Amino acid sequence: MITLRNVTLRRGTKVLLDRASVTLNPGEKVGLVGRNGAGKSTLFALFNGSLHEDGGDFSMPPTWRMGQVAQNMPETDQPATAFVLDGDTRLTEAQAALTAAEAAHDGEAMGHAHALLHDAGAHDAKARAQTLILGLGFKLNELDNPVNSFSGGWRMRLQLARALMCPSDLLLLDEPTNHLDLDALVWLEGWLKRYEGTLIVISHDREFLDAITRVTLHIDNAQLTRYGGNYTAFEELRSQQIVLQQQAFSKQQDKIAHLQKFIDRFKAKATKAKQAQSRVKALERMEKLAPVLTSADFQFEFREPLSLPNPMLAIRDAAFGYRAEPVPARPIPVVEAPVDERGFANSATVMAEQLARGELLPDIAPGDKVILRGVSRSVMAGQRIGILGANGQGKSTLVKTIAREMAPMAGRITEGKGLSIGYFAQQELDVLRPDDNPLQHMVRLAKEVSPQAREQELRNFLGNFRFIGDMVAQPVGTMSGGEKARLVLCMIVWQRPNLLLLDEPTNHLDLTTREALAMALNEFEGTVLLVSHDRALLRTVCDEFWLVGRGGIEPFEGDLDDYQRYLLDEAKRLREQLKTDEIVAASAIPSSAGGQKDLKNSAVGNTPRLNPAEQRKADAERRQKLAAATRPWRKELEQADARMQAIHTEKAALEDALTRPMTPADMATTGKRLKELADELDTLEMRWLELGELIEQAEAAHSEAA
Repeated sequence: MITLRNVTLRRGTKVLLDRASVTLNPGEKVGLVGRNGAGKSTLFALFNGSLHEDGGDFSMPPTWRMGQVAQNMPETDQPATAFVLDGDTRLTEAQAALTAAEAAHDGEAMGHAHALLHDAGAHDAKARAQTLILGLGFKLNELDNPVNSFSGGWRMRLQLARALMCPSDLLLLDEPTNHLDLDALVWLEGWLKRYEGTLIVISHDREFLDAITRVTLHIDNAQLTRYGGNYTAFEELRSQQIVLQQQAFSKQQDKIAHLQKFIDRFKAKATKAKQAQSRVKALERMEKLAPVLTSADFQFEFREPLSLPNPMLAIRDAAFGYRAEPVPARPIPVVEAPVDERGFANSATVMAEQLARGELLPDIAPGDKVILRGVSRSVMAGQRIGILGANGQGKSTLVKTIAREMAPMAGRITEGKGLSIGYFAQQELDVLRPDDNPLQHMVRLAKEVSPQAREQELRNFLGNFRFIGDMVAQPVGTMSGGEKARLVLCMIVWQRPNLLLLDEPTNHLDLTTREALAMALNEFEGTVLLVSHDRALLRTVCDEFWLVGRGGIEPFEGDLDDYQRYLLDEAKRLREQLKTDEIVAASAIPSSAGGQKDLKNSAVGNTPRLNPAEQRKADAERRQKLAAATRPWRKELEQADARMQAIHTEKAALEDALTRPMTPADMATTGKRLKELADELDTLEMRWLELGELIEQAEAAHSEAA
């Protein structure tokens, strides 16, 4: 178990833990919570050995293996699967032992190394690594791509997969959900529920914590308090504790006041002096209860919009995506923006109209990457729309285009008169100037939005977002991610938007700030379009959803639980589609002159006619190709069947043996063998199902080709 006894922990001059004590038992799943800066990451540093206690005693079993996500961005050309495989330290050690034994021609050492490889699960290690990679949202055709070919967020997912690959007794996860979308998040929850070791996780996602943790460890006022239950249970228990503590404090204050009143009244009277003195001593001996020093909850609100156009905007037959290369813009004629009978102003659609007419940019050109096509949606005043979809499907592209960061590739976006957009982008934190302070950011913004604002007014406004005292003059580059996010929210609120476009706004926010954002959005009078993997925020704020996927946008009929089920079905569909594509590609006949002619005919929608003899010959060739393509799978399927039958026979014999008297040593050996057989049987059954699906897909592809 992990034990802290009267532990003191400092970072510089700041005391983060002051004689704190707690015990964590093996196998517990613990949520570590507390405000930003309370010391959560520092406590992780104590657990992983990179920091030592300044006082007290800290202990954990020396034999425990530890897994945690490396915070550095991986820079390597190593294939993704190999990179994740290297996270299995036990397997890596066994492979190194085998290499050394072979180099020394030591037969006994080689035998020992092979036993270590077997115990480390070398036979299915690659499959386990690829299961982790696919579960975190990668595609089948990306399994062997170089790590450096992925963007930063995807490389951090590989770091997470590498940490999960490591066989561990203690797993430390610090904000593991920051780079995940909902489908990967749901998968990770399922994996962590099955994890058998001790898990300690820092997260600001309350639904994630509720799903996987059963113990909550709270850091507050340099103390550690253990609560039984998940985050929701912790909130309830803590609120009850605060009420009781406040009641006890109030009662004690009443008693102190009563004693002090008696002392003040009678201390000068000789007849009462003795009683007064005894009360002075009682007052001195009294152990004073501290008042409830809970930090003030953070709250803010969006200012009332100056206008509420309805509809806010209309998207008609639009295509969104990225140009293969920039095209020089032609001069834009000056257009006076008339307003139609619905209140739409076309000034914001000049670029889209010129795109359609070819006056500014050509239509979609070869090489352009079109992500969404045929989009026709309207956004009305007061709507709360959650935008759902897996990473890479076009959520951010849609939001960027509505926010005027990009032009539509086709179609038109028509804005309502007086539309004012507040846009929180995933990269918004990088837009802040690191050398400028919050006050300078607000002064610059106020010159554009509200020229009459005085400096004191801006300081007061920043104070509403916890930028007080010297913080208003602190360079933004030295601030935490949460502080930067609050500054961006502050700047958005100042602009008084009527349409909020929020793309993952909670990535750097703690739980208190997330709840404040949810409350503010619910009170906001305008329209909200929200992209987020924070299910609590989506449930609290949104009353309808758009689903971005398969190259388009459709309303999603259902709630987030329905969407999670949809994600599982969609992931299965995509995997099957990729496997089918690989099967068809593997069984394709090399093009000949006649084959090229057939392809040409197919491209224009004509089906080449074959006489009966040619048709029979073509069918026979397809059957032969199908048999050749599926032969390895059928052979492996037969082997799996035979092995499963042998396992069932051996299991039955061992279970029968357990019903008779056995020595403790024999019983332990039998139990161990039964566990090995059960694990092998699970692996074989999963592989049996996969092989069956592959063969069915190949046969279906054959039928369609026929």
